[in-house]
Amino acid sequence: ITLGAMKMLDLCRLKPDCIETERIITVLDETIAKLELSSLIPLIIDSLDRFADMLGPEITNSLIEHQKLSHEMGHLLASSEEGDPLRAEEQCLLEQRLKCSVRNVLRLLLANPSLCQALKYEAWARESPAEAFIKAFGEFRNFILERLLTSPVEEEEKIQFMEGISLQIKKNTEAITALQAELAAAIWTQEEELQKEETRAAGRLRPLHHQQLCPEQSVLATQGTENLELEKEHFLPHFAPTWCLFQTSTGLLWAGQDTLVSAKNLSHFVFQRKCRVEMEIVNWIQKYDTDMGEKQAEYEEVHAAYAEEKAQLSLLMEKHTVLLQEYSQIDEERRICQNKKEQALKELTTMTLAATRIQAFWRGYLVRSLFKSKKKKTKKGKGK
Repeated sequence: ITLGAMKMLDLCRLKPDCIETERIITVLDETIAKLELSSLIPLIIDSLDRFADMLGPEITNSLIEHQKLSHEMGHLLASSEEGDPLRAEEQCLLEQRLKCSVRNVLRLLLANPSLCQALKYEAWARESPAEAFIKAFGEFRNFILERLLTSPVEEEEKIQFMEGISLQIKKNTEAITALQAELAAAIWTQEEELQKEETRAAGRLRPLHHQQLCPEQSVLATQGTENLELEKEHFLPHFAPTWCLFQTSTGLLWAGQDTLVSAKNLSHFVFQRKCRVEMEIVNWIQKYDTDMGEKQAEYEEVHAAYAEEKAQLSLLMEKHTVLLQEYSQIDEERRICQNKKEQALKELTTMTLAATRIQAFWRGYLVRSLFKSKKKKTKKGKGK
């Protein structure tokens, strides 16, 4: 295998995945699934009583309607005449209704994946044309996948590599054919020479009939046999090198052809392995995308909850600010009222103390005045 071929078969030279490639393969896989279900519809209709409980009323009614349309199409095709425009228009309308009916049935079936799997297990026998078409479409899907996973440079290198292998096989086949023809000619020539020698020896020898040969004839027969053996010994070594060379060349050519076939098989095996590795990479990327999608959904949910709580916190902070202002105002008013009460209490205490003192002075004055008047009366009484 050449260096370019080894580069083409290198597993490390995997090109990255493409979203468009994934979408195309997904569409082809969905089409294959729809074809499989479409091919099962006639079998399900034939055993509708068996599958009625599994299908449900909606799908069963759709299948019955589809069966009626199929019977109408069969009667129309059986009684149609060429060149009738009305029949052609009616057939066109009926085909449209059949297409819509198939789409409706597929939509109802695909909405329930578990039902689809159960139907595939139950109604596994398909008609040969449908099975062949699905198989051909699957091969088309694999061919498209191979073309999508192969870059133009790799495709060109692969074509050149396969052309080189085909050309080498063709050359080896031509060489083997030529050597086989040469061998056949040599064998034919050898057989012809041997036949001539045997004919020549047969002419020299005569059969012995129960001791009827004379001694001279026996001597001649012995000499003829010896001459034949000498001629054979002289003839066979002449073709021995050609025969050995032919065997060696044929062995080398077959070994080279086996090597080329092995290289071709290796190329196919390595390419299949490359496709499997790339599909594993695609699956890992899909799993990563799924996980990241779940994480993104979880993050968006948490972010939405955070935004909601942040809005509530902002509203609470605004209410807290308003309440704090109101509390400060109320506290200030309370402090002013307290100061006023304390001031009034002080004034009341001062006034009470002043009144008490005034009353004390007044009472003292009254007592003194009373004592003075009594004292004067006492002095007047003594004077008399």
